[in-house]
Amino acid sequence: MISLARQIESERGMTTMQDEAKRRAAEHAIALVTEGQVVGLGTGSTAKFAIEGLGRCVSEGLSIKGVPTSIATEKMAREVGIPLVDLNEVQLIDITLDGADEVDRDFNMIKGGGGALTREKLVALASKRRVILVDESKLVSRLGESRCLPVEVLPFAWTLSARSLSELGCTANLRRQAGRCFVTDNGNYILDCEFGAIADPPALESQIKLQHGVIESGLFIGIADTLVIGFDDRVEVKQRLN
Repeated sequence: MISLARQIESERGMTTMQDEAKRRAAEHAIALVTEGQVVGLGTGSTAKFAIEGLGRCVSEGLSIKGVPTSIATEKMAREVGIPLVDLNEVQLIDITLDGADEVDRDFNMIKGGGGALTREKLVALASKRRVILVDESKLVSRLGESRCLPVEVLPFAWTLSARSLSELGCTANLRRQAGRCFVTDNGNYILDCEFGAIADPPALESQIKLQHGVIESGLFIGIADTLVIGFDDRVEVKQRLN
């Protein structure tokens, strides 16, 4: 049997390798940002590396403005010196750098592990170019294989939303953090929905948006333009064709 110490050591090694792959993808992606651009700043562990890298570029003279997708991202961007603007202050975002929890072969994604799915989607939809940074573990043949699907709902009727979503074929669990209900930056709740492998992501996204009390789902369909994939020894870049 593998000892607990060896298991922990193995898990730490895996995490370090994934972080290095994320960092490699982020460093490649920030090279796509050019002088004077308005940049959408994603939320999550991979986006964190991109924000840190952009902060270094700003300190070296790059002039950009960032649109953060969460309060946590706003705080991080300010700490590294990236000038920020509100989404309502810009007509268009030039490029958005963000991560994903899962990506399928058609560039469809599940996002929202950090709870920022609604703001992430709005910033992405306001962008001319959407660049998604992932390590290879996020690539799946079908969405839902390894992750639940986050759905943001109104607290006032979350149990109604949970029942309504369950009728679509999932188990809907209220997200909790430190023993309390997780609350998004918008003041809403998250239902983590266990669908298993999703046969038709576009159809499911449409169905979810029609359910009672739903604000947004973590299905991002037809949004990613460029996929930057970090491996332990290289980076691959793929473009969505359509």
